[in-house]
Amino acid sequence: MATIIDGNAIAAAVRAEIKERVAILKATRGIVPGLATVLVGDDPASAVYVRNKRKACEEVGMTSFGYTLPATASEAEVLALVQSLAARADVHGILTQLPLPRGMREDAVLGAIPLAKDVDGFHPSNLGMLGLKNKRAAFAPCTPQGCIELLTRTGVTIAGKRAVVLGRSAIVGLPVGLMLLARDATVTYCHSRTVDLPAVTREADILIAAIGKPRFVTADMVKPGAVVIDVGINRIDDPTRKSGSRLVGDVDFEAVEKVAGAITPVPGGVGPMTIAMLLQNTLKAAEA
Repeated sequence: MATIIDGNAIAAAVRAEIKERVAILKATRGIVPGLATVLVGDDPASAVYVRNKRKACEEVGMTSFGYTLPATASEAEVLALVQSLAARADVHGILTQLPLPRGMREDAVLGAIPLAKDVDGFHPSNLGMLGLKNKRAAFAPCTPQGCIELLTRTGVTIAGKRAVVLGRSAIVGLPVGLMLLARDATVTYCHSRTVDLPAVTREADILIAAIGKPRFVTADMVKPGAVVIDVGINRIDDPTRKSGSRLVGDVDFEAVEKVAGAITPVPGGVGPMTIAMLLQNTLKAAEA
């Protein structure tokens, strides 16, 4: 049976370290890290995400600035807000919650955030620098960074290992593969056009699943002893639950747990690490 990688416990440890560093920064330099969140529209899931991020900031002693614009706001209005936040000394990080309303250019809005305040790691230049040798992005996207942190803190060796990434999105798949490559893994990307996918995934010492398909990765797709990081969050019907549904990952956890050497659960694996990494990036921005 695989070792369960407890994302809740690791994220709690990271937050405790951040809280201590925030207190030191405030005491020694009079600086309180400040994170500004920009929410455009009334998407319920986005509103929950933003609320959780603001609450997490306050729990570690950071200042949280929240801004909400209606879905009818123009791109120019969003850009003007971002630019005003970029000029403020008390705002060290700016996060624009995605997705933006239809018709609004994400690249233009994300590109308006200064690299030094791009704590979500989605500025085109920060993403691009992840793939450049001997270059260091100011910040990496939080979910991929959380995956790397889980591997590092559980003592998983990355250098020299075969890593397979299922998914190539700019939010998770592409950046996490680049981050593994930068740490000297041999990386293969898989996607909907990959031929004989199970044969490729069975080569992985480290398998990252980020495709958004519930329980897609089955036991026969996993090399015995592999480390499996499940980034997926999918809601499926479950009549045994009061809510009528439950969350599962992209990995068939019960089956793969019997084969893998280590595995992250859903929920309680990668999810808690995302906000922890956002806090870490905001602190880093303030310290700089």
